[in-house]
Amino acid sequence: MIEQVTPADLAAWLEAAAGQAPLLLDVREPAECRVASVRPDGAELRQWPMHTVPARLAELDREQPIAVLCHHGGRSMQVALFLQQHGFVRLANVAGGIDAWSLQVDPAVPRY
Repeated sequence: MIEQVTPADLAAWLEAAAGQAPLLLDVREPAECRVASVRPDGAELRQWPMHTVPARLAELDREQPIAVLCHHGGRSMQVALFLQQHGFVRLANVAGGIDAWSLQVDPAVPRY
């Protein structure tokens, strides 16, 4: 089961990474990332469109905590499930995506 973490609770999830630098994997398209993006404290940010993840799987550490983000949470959930099927265990889906981020955490992040 993939953990669902709201944007408001993401900081606590990242802190609980227990010594490993967590990753926020944003799987939106480049044009979406240009419209709105976030850089949470305490996490590395990678912006990989969803369709590129299978080809880049070897670039990810199976032991690294990974939170996956998209616009509303659907694509990120699919990517999190894909990662889980490939042996990744410390995963979270950012529920509500960047849209919820704007509503819950930072209204300066544009909604689209």
